Amino acid sequence: MSSEYRFNHYVPEWYQKRFISDHQKERTLFRLDLKPENFTDSRGVTHQKQSLHRLGPKKFFAENDLYTTRFGDLESTAIEKLFFGLIDTNGRKAVEYFTDFAHPSINKDAFHALMIYMSTQKLRTPKGLDWLSNVVRDENRNNLLRKMVDLRQLFCAIWTECVWQIAVASESDTKFIISDHPITVYNRCCGPRSGWCRGFNDPDIGLNATHTLFPLSMEKVLILTNLTWVRNPYQSEIRWRPNPTMLRDAIFNFTEIQTMRHLTEQEVREINFIIKSRAYRYIAAGEEEWLYPENYVSKADWFKYGHGYLLMPDPRGVVYSTGIMIGGKNGVSTAFDAYGRRPGQEGFEFDAPVDDEFNTLQHFQGEFANLFGPYRRGRSFRHISLDNEKDDDEYHQYHLGLEKIPYGRKKRRIR
Repeated sequence: MSSEYRFNHYVPEWYQKRFISDHQKERTLFRLDLKPENFTDSRGVTHQKQSLHRLGPKKFFAENDLYTTRFGDLESTAIEKLFFGLIDTNGRKAVEYFTDFAHPSINKDAFHALMIYMSTQKLRTPKGLDWLSNVVRDENRNNLLRKMVDLRQLFCAIWTECVWQIAVASESDTKFIISDHPITVYNRCCGPRSGWCRGFNDPDIGLNATHTLFPLSMEKVLILTNLTWVRNPYQSEIRWRPNPTMLRDAIFNFTEIQTMRHLTEQEVREINFIIKSRAYRYIAAGEEEWLYPENYVSKADWFKYGHGYLLMPDPRGVVYSTGIMIGGKNGVSTAFDAYGRRPGQEGFEFDAPVDDEFNTLQHFQGEFANLFGPYRRGRSFRHISLDNEKDDDEYHQYHLGLEKIPYGRKKRRIR
């Protein structure tokens, strides 16, 4: 059997190259092994292998025959050649599109390609495959790879219904790192030592306060936040969001993507610390010093990054709405509420009256204005133009006044 397609990159080469500086002649990355192995020399002395290497993208984030299937004496590389070939080709174009995204652009093909790529990327790594093996209770590699293919859209519906934000590190000397599990999740209540984060586990993306991070390049990161958390960040972080069901239809609105958030260097370091903390074994960066965000960030502050709102989109750009009606060419229409529930489904609400979630969103808009000032930390597209970069004095005072609105629940303290 040919050796082609047998050295399988679980983090594609094209993606790794997005984290190499254009001015770097060597076209390499610094890779750090977080769990370096030991070896015994000829004298019987035990040493630890070197943890830091400088290599090109061809050399790492890869394993031999990770996706090769075997049936007796027969071996197949079809998953690498055909399945990932198409997903990576379309995913690369989608990543480029969202890296350069600016309103009022709409590209449905890029959106669908990105969702499939991200969902599959979360499953295809050693960490993702170990997690999937535990979920499906099957250690047989052939069965596991078939499940991975079948479940390639597993996370798409939840992410589709999130509030999207594309943040920029152009004003920071430190840029984003990448890990051996590039789709990173963060829940401020689930620290690196919590049960949610042990081994191959991650906080579930269906938990209220779980954010999904995906660095698009060394200067851009996509951050996805559950709508229920933006509307009410005073509830339990580890309760399920409404309608956490996966593998279903969902609606996406391009105009609600928040752009033009410029991160400070400390915020970039905190994001890098999260990425490093959630890696399985390896991380990589364009500069060696970026591999050590812990020199500037404390694990003890996990809950308090950015006043607890490091990854939160600006709630002032989130309009409270309860549902959407869709009509077809044949005259048949359907509806989705804000959490993807359909008519007849338990909890479905369309044109619901003002409720507790409306009040908590109003209060949070006021708290956010008080914490971060009149300049927006993300701008969506409303009324054929971007949100204002800065609230005028009258509007800012209006938002400050919203913090006084009662919302029926005691505010959770940042601990």
